[in-house]
Amino acid sequence: MFNKILIANRGEIACRVILTARKMGILTVAVYSDADRDARHVMLADEAVHIGAPPSRESYLLADRIIAACKQTGAQAVHPGYGFLSENAAFAKRVEEEGIVFIGPKHHSIAAMGDKIASKRLAGAAGVNCIPGVNDAIETAERAVEIAISIGYPVMIKASAGGGGKGLRVAFNDKEAFEGFTSCRNEARNSFGDDRVFIEKFVEEPRHIEIQLIGDSFGNCVYLNERECSIQRRHQKVIEEAPSPFISDATRKAMGEQAVALAKAVNYQSAGTVEFVVGKDQSFYFLEMNTRLQVEHPVTECITGLDLVELMIRVAAGEKLPLTQADVKREGWAMECRINAEDPFRGFLPSTGRLVRFQPPTETMFASDVSQWQGVRVDTGVQDGGEIPMYYDSMIAKLIVHGRDRLEAIAKMREALNGFVIRGVSSNIPFQAALLAHPKFVAGDFNTGFIAENYAHGFRAEDVPHDDANFLVALAAFVRRKSRERAANLSGQLPGYGVKVGQDYCVIVLEQGGEHRYVDVHVDEFSGKTGVAAIRVGADSYEINSSSRLNDIRIAGTVNGQPFTAQVERGTPRNPLGLRVQHNGTKIEVMVVSQRMAELQRLMPFKPPQDLSRFVLSPMPGLLADVAVQVGQKVLAGERVAVIEAMKMENVLFAAQDGVVSKVLAAKGDSLAVDQPIVEFA
Repeated sequence: MFNKILIANRGEIACRVILTARKMGILTVAVYSDADRDARHVMLADEAVHIGAPPSRESYLLADRIIAACKQTGAQAVHPGYGFLSENAAFAKRVEEEGIVFIGPKHHSIAAMGDKIASKRLAGAAGVNCIPGVNDAIETAERAVEIAISIGYPVMIKASAGGGGKGLRVAFNDKEAFEGFTSCRNEARNSFGDDRVFIEKFVEEPRHIEIQLIGDSFGNCVYLNERECSIQRRHQKVIEEAPSPFISDATRKAMGEQAVALAKAVNYQSAGTVEFVVGKDQSFYFLEMNTRLQVEHPVTECITGLDLVELMIRVAAGEKLPLTQADVKREGWAMECRINAEDPFRGFLPSTGRLVRFQPPTETMFASDVSQWQGVRVDTGVQDGGEIPMYYDSMIAKLIVHGRDRLEAIAKMREALNGFVIRGVSSNIPFQAALLAHPKFVAGDFNTGFIAENYAHGFRAEDVPHDDANFLVALAAFVRRKSRERAANLSGQLPGYGVKVGQDYCVIVLEQGGEHRYVDVHVDEFSGKTGVAAIRVGADSYEINSSSRLNDIRIAGTVNGQPFTAQVERGTPRNPLGLRVQHNGTKIEVMVVSQRMAELQRLMPFKPPQDLSRFVLSPMPGLLADVAVQVGQKVLAGERVAVIEAMKMENVLFAAQDGVVSKVLAAKGDSLAVDQPIVEFA
C-alpha cells in the first residue's frame, strides 16, 4: 500500500479523496493555484504544492507541474479525481513512465474508452448497440451542418474529450448546428485542451442511466448497480439517484453485464462508468464510458455500502477486488443534489464571490465512512468565509441522503435543503426544492427533457410550489414575538416607556414592484413556555414550538406537531428592519409591525428602480472575453454585443432592442462585477 499520494485536483473531490486516504493511513499532497491558496483541500492535506496561476490551463492542466510536485514530495501515486487530467491518456502514460502509480485505469484503457470517438468505434466492433452518428472529428462548421442534415435533426454536437456538460450542444436547425459547433470547439479547447468535435443523433425523450463498475489487475470486474441521472439542465446533471425508479431487474442485469463485457475488452482496472441512453421500452444504447470516478459516486456508495475511492486505491496498489458480483448489495434509496453557485431566478447565471455564511445541514453520514447509513451527507470543498472563484466549475457542495425507499429519500432531501445555509453567493437550492416537489418527479415520471419541458421559460419564483404560503408569515410573526418578549424583559426600562409585547401584528410582505401585501396576524400568549406560540393568519392556525435562538439563521422545531426546518435572517438589503424567511424553496421579505405602523407604511411613496434599459449589464461576475460592438455602431435587437467567460462557460450577451452605441464602458480582458455596465446605447 502507498505511504503518500498526490491529488491532482481541487474542490470537493480533492477533499473526498483526502478523507479516504486519511482513513487508510496514507499521507496526502494537495496542489493549488493562486486562486485556491486558502482552499479547504489545501488545509485538509498533509502537504500542499503551488502549481500556477488561476486559469486551469496554467495550473491544474499542466502535467509537468503535477509530476514535479510528486517528485518534490515523494508521492508514490496520483489520484486525478474527475475533470482536468483525469481522462487524459497522455498524462496517465507519463505518470506511469515516471514510476508513479496512476490511481485510475491504465493509459491504454483511457485512450480506448475515454475518447468518445474511439470508444464508439470499439463499442460498435464489440457488438454494442450504438446511436446513429458520425464518429470522425469534424473540421468546419459548414461540414457540421452538412452532417447534421444527413443524420436528421435534432443532433447532438459533442466534444470528443468533453465531460460535465462542457463542449456539448443540441441543435434543431442549421443555425444552431453552425453556432453550436463553434461554441463546442471553443469550450473543449479551453476546458480540455482538445477541440475535436463529432455529431450524433439526439434521441428524444431519453433517460440517462449509467452503470458503475470496478475492475482489478487480475481480470475481475463487477458492476455496482445503476444510477438514474436523467434530471439534467443543459446536459449537466442536477439530481442523481440510485437505484433508478424506471428500469426492471432484467434490464439492470443486461446493462450491467454489457458494461462489464465492454470493460473487460479493454482490460479495465479501476472504477469507471458506462453511460446508456434508455428508451421508453427499456431498450438501451451505449453513450460513452467515463474512465474516472463520477461526481455522483456517493449514491452508489450509499446503496452498496462500499467506499469507491478506497477500492480505487487498493486496485491501483495491486490488490484483488474484495467482492464478487454476488456480493454486491442494493439497499435503500439514495439521492444527490448538486448545490451550485448560480442564480436560478436569473437564468442560472454563475454567481461567484465570498461565502459570507456557509452552514450545511447536520451530517449523519460521512464520506469515507461506510458504517453510517440512512442519513444525510455533505461533500464539499469550501468552508465559511471561503471564495467561489470564477475560474472553475460552479459546484459548492453535493448534498446526499439515504432512505429506506424513494419517498423517504425525497422527504429527507427536502428537509436537508431547508437547513442548507448559503449567503454571499446565489445557489440553486430553490430550484432543487421545486424539482423535488414536482408531482412528476415524485412519481418517477421523467426523462432528460424534464427540466426543458417544465421550465421552458426559465425558473421563476412562482414556479416554486407553495405548500402553505401563510406558514412563512406565521413564522415571521413568531420570531418577531420572541424578540419582543426578550426586549420586554430587559431591566432598567423607564416607567411608561417599556417595550410592550402585544398580540396583534401586521406582517407586510415586501414585493419588488411596491405592491406590498398586508397580512393581519394574531399571536396568543406563550402559555408560560419558552418558544411556543399559537398564531392565527386569517382562517389558518399554527402552533409553533422552537427552541432555536433569536440569532440563529436556521430555525428548527414543530408546527402543528410536524417537524420543520427554515431560515430566518434579520435585516435585508431593502429594509434593515425587515426579516427574510425561507422554507421549501420559497423566500419572502417582510416587516412585522404594529397595526398603526402598517397604516403609516401604506402612505409611504414607492421609489421605482432606476431605468437601465439603455445599458447592457453584466449579468454575472466574470471575464469580458469579447466586445462585438463599437461607438457609433447601429445594433439591432438580438445581435451579439459581448461575451463573458465564467466558470469555464461562454455566455453571450445580445441587444434587447434596436439602438446606436454611444459608449463602450468596459474593455476586453476586464473582470466584471454583476450588473456592471458594458455598453450604453443612445
